[in-house]
Amino acid sequence: VQLQASGGGLVQAGGSLRLSCAASGRIFSSYNMGWFRQAPGKEREFVGIISWSGGSTYYAESVKGRFTISRDNAKNMVYLQMNSLKPEDTAVYYCAAGAASSLRLGYPDYWGQGTGVTVSS
Repeated sequence: VQLQASGGGLVQAGGSLRLSCAASGRIFSSYNMGWFRQAPGKEREFVGIISWSGGSTYYAESVKGRFTISRDNAKNMVYLQMNSLKPEDTAVYYCAAGAASSLRLGYPDYWGQGTGVTVSS
């Protein structure tokens, strides 16, 4: 599976942004998908995951209620809708694919290239 994230940019605090992740290669619909982020000078952290069917999601406490992950298996796309953005959400965001347990632990089978998000105060 090849993954490519896009949609990052500069947004003011309180604003919204939607990231996209395009997948190609092996059967996309069979993979759980996740989003991670890495802020400057910090370790990469888990943001959330969505099951292969899209029927189940799980989020880090820091983004719960503000971020929503969705997917469109017909288009091989995963999305991260980010609302009520805060300056501490500033990071490079990565999409990833793999087993749910692996994603939660930060060891997915596949990583995508990241897209940068900057939230100004």
